[in-house]
Amino acid sequence: MTGDRGSPFAPHTATERDAMLEAVGVDSEEALFDVPESVRFDGSLEIEPRTEQAVVREVAGVLGDNEDLVEFLGRGRHAHYVPSAVDHLADRSEFLTSYTQYQPEVAQGFLQALFEYQSLLVELTGLPVANCSMYDAATALGESATLASRVRATTGDRVLVPEHLSDGRRAVLGNYVAGADLAVESYPMADGAADVDALADLVDEGTVMLYAESPTVRGVIEESLSELGTLADENEALFVLGSDLVALSLLERPADVGADVVVGDAALGLPTAYGMGLGLFACREEFLRQVPGRLVGVGEDGRGKRAYTLTLQTREQHIRRERATSNICTNQAWVALRAAMHAFSLGPDGLQTLAGDCARWADELAARLDDVRGLRAPVHDRHHLREFLVHTDQPARAVADDLRESGYAVHVVDDHRIQVCVTDTNHDRVDGFVDACERAAR
Repeated sequence: MTGDRGSPFAPHTATERDAMLEAVGVDSEEALFDVPESVRFDGSLEIEPRTEQAVVREVAGVLGDNEDLVEFLGRGRHAHYVPSAVDHLADRSEFLTSYTQYQPEVAQGFLQALFEYQSLLVELTGLPVANCSMYDAATALGESATLASRVRATTGDRVLVPEHLSDGRRAVLGNYVAGADLAVESYPMADGAADVDALADLVDEGTVMLYAESPTVRGVIEESLSELGTLADENEALFVLGSDLVALSLLERPADVGADVVVGDAALGLPTAYGMGLGLFACREEFLRQVPGRLVGVGEDGRGKRAYTLTLQTREQHIRRERATSNICTNQAWVALRAAMHAFSLGPDGLQTLAGDCARWADELAARLDDVRGLRAPVHDRHHLREFLVHTDQPARAVADDLRESGYAVHVVDDHRIQVCVTDTNHDRVDGFVDACERAAR
């Protein structure tokens, strides 16, 4: 701050600043911070100045050291071709610079796009309420558990999840429920899907939430969703289903199998940016005021024209404060925008075609690998979407390492099983991949 007028970026004058410092008993702003000398900035970054051309050349050289592998990786992170129109439209300045659409009068286009994204999710899930995105699938799952603890009528503290739940999602869920006095327990799987009989013995009146995935982390399409929904309903537990936009376009609507909440990862609009995702969250109308994040609504402006605005924000940063339902303080608005653009560029038929192709390609690739001596696929005698497990007679790590030498990446699941994922981004490389598997499996 300079002079009595202060800084244009801070709301205090020098006089006000001095009064506040005196009130807390310090002489300067610096005295409010305790930064060790060893980590204090000394005024020089010691980076040699270079031209743009030199910097580009050096960065390109560093990135050139990366391995050029064809990825057959999945386990919840799925690569789909993103149309170039998504990049061109989403990179417009009015989208990139619109952090959060607090001022509807200057953000109508972005708000409408988010409203259409919500509408897309409502149509695919059959549930009437969808927020305008979450961080990722893991945080959406965590939020569903805390929602369940708030809305469930009777007492209970058990959250049941499949034993095949990915480690990352399980860890985030554990962090969420630690503050809500909930306990996460795993239920057994039978041939890659939920063991309904065993689960029936586990679900009781102390169960707050029952979570299932379709497809599962192993790519298995869960065939017993209606039975799981009934089990949850009979014990007054929330039935939460994990899925994604591509799968939802092909499989049963969650509302039709008794789902109360749908969470998951969008799987559209982004390349495989590891660590970056887009969380889905949709639910029944009775949970409207318990939904984390934000909802975009539609109404009329002062001239009677259709207008969009943020209609519900249950976070503590706003007027909810201690009554907030979530500590989510932002969302993935720009990423949700990209997912909506991707989905609408495909259209209903294109989205279903993509999902159908991913199911057919997984079936065809599994059959080809099953013909390879030393491999058996798929491990689970189920329907699959995009990915499946392969049993290897040779140690799985050795097979994966040999595939890596041939230019292909797969997941190692355990000592004798790998996981393979095929989508529209790598389907054209299947022939070479099968040849590499034949060599690696010997």
